[in-house]
This record gives sequence, C-alpha cells and structure tokens, in this order.
Amino acid sequence: MSEKKSAALDRREMLGMMAGAALAAPVLGVSGLAAAQAPRPAGREKDKAPPPARGATVSPQPYTLPPLPYPKNALDGFLSAEILELHHDKHHAGYVRGLNNALAGLEEARKKGDFAQIKALERELAFHGSGHVLHTLYWNSMSPNGGGNPPPRLADALTRSFGSVDAFRKQFAAASKAAEASAWGVLAYEPLGDRLIILAVEDHQNMGFQGAYPLLVCDVWEHAYYLRYKNDRGTYVDRFFDVINWQFADERLGEALRLRG
Repeated sequence: MSEKKSAALDRREMLGMMAGAALAAPVLGVSGLAAAQAPRPAGREKDKAPPPARGATVSPQPYTLPPLPYPKNALDGFLSAEILELHHDKHHAGYVRGLNNALAGLEEARKKGDFAQIKALERELAFHGSGHVLHTLYWNSMSPNGGGNPPPRLADALTRSFGSVDAFRKQFAAASKAAEASAWGVLAYEPLGDRLIILAVEDHQNMGFQGAYPLLVCDVWEHAYYLRYKNDRGTYVDRFFDVINWQFADERLGEALRLRG
C-alpha cells in the first residue's frame, strides 16, 4: 500500500467516527477525537452503499478494529512483529470490544429508563473510546518509510510553535518519557491559539486539552515496548523518531486547518 493511499480517509467512516467519538471522552475534545478511523483506500463509487432515504432512521454501526496500515514485521527494526501482534490484536481489540459493550449498556439503560449504572458506563465509554482512537492514531503515526524531516508546512508550524523542529523533538521526547500511568505523548493542533502543542497525556480518559486536534501520538504504556526495550522507555521514545510518520501528521494538520476555517 502506498503512503498516499494509506493516508487517505474514507469520508463515510470519518463522519461515523466523529459522531461516535464525540461521546467517547473529553480526552482531546470533540474535534480531537474526530477523523481518527484508520486510513484506507477509498472504495469504488459503484461499490459504495446508496445513501439512506430521506427521513430514514439509521442506527450507528459497531466500532471495528482497523487493520494495521503495514505488515506486522514492517517496523521490525523498531518494534517486533510479536509486539505489534499482541498490541494490535489483543490490546487494541480489547478497547474496541469495551467501547461496543459500553454503548450496548447505555442503549439498554435508555430502553429501560434505568440509569443507575450511568457513572460506570460513562467511564467505560470514555476509557475504551479514548483507547480506540489513540491506538488508531498510533499505528498511523509510524511508518516503515518514516523518519527524516517533516514536510514544509508541518516544519513551519513546528518552528513557529516550538522555535525549531529540533526543539519540538526534545520537548516531545521529554514529555513522552515523563508521562505516567496510561500515558501518551501527543502532538496536537490547538485552534483557539492557532498553534501546535505537546501533551503528556496521563489516564487517557481524563487528561487532555479540550478541542485540541491530535496530529500524531506515541504510546508509552509498557505493553507498547516492554518485550523489546524492557524498562528502557527512553530508548524506545528516542527511536520512535526513526519511524515517525511526518506525512500523516502533515495531512492531519491540513484537515485541522480546514476545519478551523
């Protein structure tokens, strides 16, 4: 799959993710959670389902585990196929199941008019929904053709926000290494200030900058790297830049700027 194709978002899936993810959690705000379904080549027009009839009620579809955008051994110099298989097929899949279970529980509560478990269900929705979105972004934040330098638009934005691309690298690495618990390093666009920001997200269902639109993320939970790096998170984070998918971040920046208007 080419880099261009692997970064193309299917419009219908994007809109579906926006609708569902708006409910998922206040992690990175509604706009930050939008458009995070895994990129995939757009289908042919004749293969697409016709739009629903006007006024028809369409039930939201369950969330699904998106495929990795590359073979499981494609990042072997950085992460082994074993790590990707466990992380994607087990951990990420668990978030998808948890998200769908939370939504089913909320639907049942609405039908019965019994919201005694609303706090627990909303927490499950926030935790698993945020985990699904962030993991989807994580797979696409890496590429076997990654590393090097960012494209001009992204490089200019990084320089304007952090002083230089190198200064961004240092701050992002420091934030990712220092974050605790269910943690992530996140580069995001913040539309009110029209700037890029770095977030050391901890307890991903709770902590974030409302309205920020994530461009790329680095997962620093131990299961993301422990089989290869043991407790050496620092080396894992430093080597993340060898596979960082600048093109994906640049395309998401373009989408964020278009949404801002």
